[in-house]
Order: sequence, then structure tokens, then C-alpha cells
Amino acid sequence: MSTCATVSRDLDEPIAGTAATATTWLLLEQPGPWGARALVSSHLDPVLGRALEAAAQDTGVRVALIRRPGRHADFGTPALRQVYAAHTAPGRVWLRGAVTHDPRRLLDLDFAALGRGDHHSFDRVLGGASHTGDPLALVCTNGKRDRCCALLGRPLAAELAASGVRGAWEVTHLGGHRFSPTLLVLPHGYAYGRVTAHAVEEVLRGVREDRIVTEGCRGSSAWDRPGQAAELAVRAETGEDAAGVFGVVHTAGEAPRWEVTVAHTDGRHWLVVVDQGASLPPRPESCGTSVLGAPARMDVVAVHELAGAASAR
Repeated sequence: MSTCATVSRDLDEPIAGTAATATTWLLLEQPGPWGARALVSSHLDPVLGRALEAAAQDTGVRVALIRRPGRHADFGTPALRQVYAAHTAPGRVWLRGAVTHDPRRLLDLDFAALGRGDHHSFDRVLGGASHTGDPLALVCTNGKRDRCCALLGRPLAAELAASGVRGAWEVTHLGGHRFSPTLLVLPHGYAYGRVTAHAVEEVLRGVREDRIVTEGCRGSSAWDRPGQAAELAVRAETGEDAAGVFGVVHTAGEAPRWEVTVAHTDGRHWLVVVDQGASLPPRPESCGTSVLGAPARMDVVAVHELAGAASAR
């Protein structure tokens, strides 16, 4: 059976620079079925879902629903829901957890502050505290958005849970259906595509060792798409795998070419030239459409280490 994911894999479409962007993720547990726009087409009150979408707009916060892997029969409204907030900007990464009886309390959060990396409203409103358990492994399984997410994502999430990955959750939407199964790992916020259970275990081992696995990596959600591609290119150039050491400090230009400055915490800087290309030949970008497209791709054409005054700009 041909799907958008099999076509993308067969055509070897590059995945660097394709992660969803969010400086902060806000995750709410919502069991049961999910529709294509899960915040307004699940068993969550759609009025609340629309209000959460509006509250998060232009704040850097991305709201998503999560559920434990497995069957998703309707057992009614859960008495207690898990909530997570994670900030992904290197040097200021955190992951907070809480539980709530009333998801409407999320509307009392200061979304702008959350987007900037301030978790005080999360702690005050929800009684949140630092998450001390395993890293979160979020697998997109929303088949109503694209069948690949269900066909490939749900078995992966179930396998992770069965193998003892305590941080495994299903999530509503990570973008890039054609890279299914897709994964987001928190707290650092790196996304992955075409993942296997073995690859996820290696990624999680890396998180526990405070390093970033770059194989299959789509990029960090903290950066825009050119920045994601640029950071991964510098990691490839230097062999640096430590977490939290690179920042995208400046981006000049606009599509189809950017010059991105990437800085290391040790003072080194790189200028990375990123071109926006088109993935050819045309292919379905989603199983939900018969229209063929040429998805944008981020092509790194040059990586220059800067020195002296140039690196201090």
C-alpha cells in the first residue's frame, strides 16, 4: 500500500529543518478519540479547545493533547488529567508536570510568559513542579489528520509502552505526516522522523546522558526551519552532541535564502547558508489529499566557522 510516508521514504526526502516550531509545549491529557483538529474535535469541550488555541496564538506556546498508548475506548471524562509544560530554548530548558480535575484552569495560565520560559503561572495555577521522571517520548498517532500517523505511529507507541518506556505518550499533531512515525522528545524539544523503537530508545538514552542524537532528527522546535537545519549542520560539522550548547543567535534574509549564525557556549560561532528548495518529483504531502505537491526543503549550502571580531557580532 502506497502512503505519503512510503513515498517520502522511497524518494529519500530530507527531514532536517522540518520540525514544528514552539518555544514552549503545553500538553493536556485527553483520552478517547481525536478528530483532525483535536482541540475542537475530541471529548474535550470544543469551547475550551478554541479558547486554548486563541490564548496560545503568537505566544510561542503550542497546545496539544496526549493520551496513554493503547485502545482508546470512551470511558467518559477522566477524573484527573495529566498536564505538562516544557520550554525548549537551550540554556533555559525545563519540564514541569501537574494534574488537574478541571482543564478549564489552563485558561488562567500566562501564555505569553510561558512562551518566554517563565513557568511561574503553571506552578501557581496548577500546582506544577519539576518533572523528575523519564523524558517524554511523544508519538503522533492522530489518524484523523493522516492515516500514516495511525498505521505507523500507534504500533510504535504501543511497542514503547510495552517495552517499559514510562514517558511514552500518544500526541495529536507534530506536523510532517509523511515522516511518520514522528516523535517529539521533551524537555529538549528535538523532533524525529521515520523512527523505530530501537531508535527511540537510543534518543532517550541520549537525553538521559545530556546529549542529542542527530540521526533521524528533524530539528529543535525552539528554532524556525532555517535555524533547525543550521544547528544540525553545525553539529554534523563539529561532531558536537552535547545538549544545550548551541543557539541560533541571528538569522538574516528571507526565503529562499537565509544566513544563520549559530553560537556555541564556548564562544565559537558559525555562519550557515540555508537555501529553501523544493522536493521533487511532486508527491502527496498527505494521505488526505490527491493533490501532488513539492514540499519545501531546507538545504544547507555552506557552513563557515567565524573567527575574531566576526564571531563576536
